[in-house]
Amino acid sequence: MRATKSILIVEDEDIIRTTLREFLTGENFEVAAAGTVGEAIELSKERDFDVAICDVQLPDGDGIQLLNKLQQINPQICVLVITAYATVENSVEAFKAGAFDYLVKPVIFDDLLNKLERFFQYQNLFLENQALRRELSRREDFDHIVGSSKALDDLQEIIRKVAVTHSNVLLVGESGTGKELFARAIHSAGPKSQEKFLAINCGTHPLEILEAQLFGDNNRTENKQPGILLHAGEGTVFLDEISQLPMATQAKLLRAIEYQEVLPVGSSETVRVNARLIASTTNDLLREVADGNFQEDLFYRLDGVKIHIPPLRERLDDIPELVDFFIAKHSKAMGKRVMSATSETIRLLMSAQWKGNVRQLDNAIQRAVMMCDESQITPADLPPDLLGISQPLPDTDDLRSALRHYECLHITRVLRQWPDKREAARRLKLGLSSLYRKIEELGIDL
Repeated sequence: MRATKSILIVEDEDIIRTTLREFLTGENFEVAAAGTVGEAIELSKERDFDVAICDVQLPDGDGIQLLNKLQQINPQICVLVITAYATVENSVEAFKAGAFDYLVKPVIFDDLLNKLERFFQYQNLFLENQALRRELSRREDFDHIVGSSKALDDLQEIIRKVAVTHSNVLLVGESGTGKELFARAIHSAGPKSQEKFLAINCGTHPLEILEAQLFGDNNRTENKQPGILLHAGEGTVFLDEISQLPMATQAKLLRAIEYQEVLPVGSSETVRVNARLIASTTNDLLREVADGNFQEDLFYRLDGVKIHIPPLRERLDDIPELVDFFIAKHSKAMGKRVMSATSETIRLLMSAQWKGNVRQLDNAIQRAVMMCDESQITPADLPPDLLGISQPLPDTDDLRSALRHYECLHITRVLRQWPDKREAARRLKLGLSSLYRKIEELGIDL
């Protein structure tokens, strides 16, 4: 038992209350005492107790009723009921009310300690079980989010906190960072994970079709279209590239957010919608507002919970895991037996710029699996233009010029992978001043 465990004694007899308090304090518990129901409730509102030991008969109320009130204030509290007579009826009544166990007056200290120890063992098992359930839930919710970099861990922690609410969310990040994947993770980890997840790209449809898909279309005589905001129920609607939403549609979406209702095309009556909205953008929405391309009110409605999705260059440590994931994915799809990538290939991939982020890496590994004739992907299997490999050879037979050309490529690759000049110099086996001189001589653009 630890000194951090706290116990509330609720007993109107001074001698019993004082004796219990002195004994439990001597056993390294933090103890508070109350003589009435009112005092007990006030104390429980001020702090959370692990255990409450309550007499059944109190001057201003019943101990069983107090038990219910204490558990309303703190659902995790354990209550031991003290009764003068141990009858079956008393025991059944206490257990029905949610008591963990009961004590009979006069209280035997060894019996009390045994019951407390049994509860704390049960509590530890319960907490371990809860932690395991959370871990299993986390693995299920984020099963397709690959990587263990600090940037990704921080992002997933934010997602877990946001997911348990039903708040609308704005995902901001470069193209190819996997914004829809993270939107699905938010939905899967949320309270409505069993409901639908529906996605729509806001910039790929004419205005009339887009609004019909979003809000519904009642113009049809048959097969009226409900619109995804209604069809999603209490699920999630993912609005990809919301910055491309036409201004007229933005006003209707704002109303849907503010009043939770939409007016289907061709209808004179609104319908209620309860879907959660997750929007994404690659653009600076605040700049779009300033340029008059995005409604300010809608921006502030969406910007309340904004999550930045980091580009791949900010999570390079995830590349080896992503490569393994994509190799397994594409090998299975192509029926090939490619198992991994060589360490040299991984180093080359980690030094690339990845302007297209994870999507570009996925495409590169797909092509590499297609080209690979062995069980391991080698640099020769990678797209030629990925690392500047396909840059034209110097138009000369001069060996010094050719060496200079490849020296430039090699130093550039190392500097991309290791932006810290001291670390790059160490890996190149150059002095720091020599590296700076090479950068200047070769005209390397950092």
